[in-house]
Amino acid sequence: MPECRRPFARQDALTRHEKLHARAMNAKPGSETHMPRPSVDSLASWDTSSASTADPATSATSQSWDGTHSGAGMHVASELDFALVWPDSESLFQSLMSSDTTDQWQMPLGTLPFPPVVQDVNAMSFGSPISFDDRSSSVGAIPVGGGHQAVRDVTEMVTSSSSSVTAAVKATSITSVFLDECLHMFFVRFIPTFPILHRATFVFKECTHALLLNAIAIGSLYLGPKDSVAKGEALWRLAHTAVATSWQSLITHNGPYDACKGVQLMMTALLGQIYGALSKNRAIRTTSQVFRPLGFFWARHCGMYDSAPYSMDNLPSMDAPAAEKEHQWRIWSAREIQQRALLAYYILDGLVAQMSGDAASARHVANPLNLPSSEEAFYANTADEWLSHIHPQKQDQSSFRAIFRSLFPPVGSFRPLDYQFSPFALRVVLEGLQSLISDCDENELAVGVPGQSDVRRALAQVHETITMSIHFTAAERLEILLRWHTICLDTMINSTVLSRYVCLRYNIPQHVSGGCRTVRPGFDLAKWATSEDARRAVLHAVAIQDIVEQLPRGRAHVVHMPSSLFAAATIYVVLSLAGVATVSLPRNIVWQDALLSYSDMNLGHDDMRPSSGSETRRFVQCSGDSALPLRGGAVRNLLYELNSMQKLFKCLSSQWGIAHDMEDIIAQWIQLCH
Repeated sequence: MPECRRPFARQDALTRHEKLHARAMNAKPGSETHMPRPSVDSLASWDTSSASTADPATSATSQSWDGTHSGAGMHVASELDFALVWPDSESLFQSLMSSDTTDQWQMPLGTLPFPPVVQDVNAMSFGSPISFDDRSSSVGAIPVGGGHQAVRDVTEMVTSSSSSVTAAVKATSITSVFLDECLHMFFVRFIPTFPILHRATFVFKECTHALLLNAIAIGSLYLGPKDSVAKGEALWRLAHTAVATSWQSLITHNGPYDACKGVQLMMTALLGQIYGALSKNRAIRTTSQVFRPLGFFWARHCGMYDSAPYSMDNLPSMDAPAAEKEHQWRIWSAREIQQRALLAYYILDGLVAQMSGDAASARHVANPLNLPSSEEAFYANTADEWLSHIHPQKQDQSSFRAIFRSLFPPVGSFRPLDYQFSPFALRVVLEGLQSLISDCDENELAVGVPGQSDVRRALAQVHETITMSIHFTAAERLEILLRWHTICLDTMINSTVLSRYVCLRYNIPQHVSGGCRTVRPGFDLAKWATSEDARRAVLHAVAIQDIVEQLPRGRAHVVHMPSSLFAAATIYVVLSLAGVATVSLPRNIVWQDALLSYSDMNLGHDDMRPSSGSETRRFVQCSGDSALPLRGGAVRNLLYELNSMQKLFKCLSSQWGIAHDMEDIIAQWIQLCH
């Protein structure tokens, strides 16, 4: 349009923008509109397919701007686009829809992330060579200029691929309102369960498009309309194309408060892999697993592990000038986001390793990063509120490496954990223990890896820490315990490998996990179902199901929920197929007894020996008859519980698409048990 010379792909967007210019002419100079921040409210129901999305007009929030970027134009945009939670969603939308979108994602010719091609692509045969001699001697036959032509052809191929992705975005009828809703849902639904971005100091214009697109793609999972998933996938593909073709330029990006370069690239990859790991689209899931180790590589390349944490010496006093407090708050939040993004990679790595049944891609117990700050400080909405949480506390600078060392003490030197754990930090510790389990197999012990007994004792210490942490909310404690029970279950048997074994034995196709691990040769499923390990596993499986049903609806989106529930369902179906129809549970479960056997405790730790007369101990050690009877405890019909789980997966699939494939497998398992 003539006022701002901006192109618009849609008439409705042009009309809306014209109204903004009309209001701009009538607006008073220097005026600002302040809107309240959205609160983290609960979902109306588990099944969000029928739930309406938040109305941006009623739950709108002002965008946090840095002083160096708060020019008059930005204030006008903040004031005029009052119908959008994030006013710059309109600009992002126009950028995506513009005719030159493809060029924004490409690198200059000659800087593509692969070596120069020395063969004419037009004449190249992609089949097998006739002989290796033919292939090696063909270099001399390249015509003059053929290499340059090949580079141009490859560039056109990448451009064509990017154009097709962009065309898919345009074809899905994405609007600026959709982008705005998704980003809003990302912060009020996803971030409370995975606190890695700082809402209060988040600045739209300081973020790369690829980071925004992945955040928006995750936010799309919480919207009601059925076409939201297709739109989110289109945006994810666009962000993935940007990272795959332009990572060499993105890795040089340095935000105004970042301690080093590449933080946003690492965050972009993290969000993209979270979306991909739990996606309904199997190709996207595979892509996410293939690219999983890249985040650790980029972090090391950019020196993030060597980046100094925020110095508490720079912490301003409560009566310092507002500008100084704001400046230090933003420096602190940038350091905290960088640290949490790296720690989140460890969480994601452990989760994906467990879902695939393979080893982790990083050595978790060597993690040199320090504990993150408290959640209260991270969730602060103002600099003064942040200072009120930071000043009274002594920052725990313990490293995760030291924490893991204390979890595996020398014989005779056991002592309880004494660290200032946040829920987020405990999740990092749990995934470290999960990585140790994935490094072991059932027959041999890998060099330098603790045995299963050592890991189970460490898990017992973590459980004590969880139960004694009075500052956790009820939802946070349940979320952590959900993952704790799943990891404990995997110390009895690898649930992912077991599920693959059941599917293979009964010719059930499954697309939930790949990997190459199998159960040991000669594994007897019916015999295992009557073992102590099976009875321990079923106690954890029941706990997993109960926790999922207890979690508040607004917190029913934690990323490890689908895999945890699927592990529990695997134990149920194995017992059902072995003829165990019902289970009589202890009235009060002592989890130390459910986790540790006598062989685990005969190492001089007398203070960890449970009461030998507990109901839990008798349940675990009872003979393997089908009912596993105990007096006074609840009786669970495993087939009925599988039916209930199938409904839970239908609900979970509204957020995490992988639950579709899990629910399909469970439906076939139920048919086997009838």
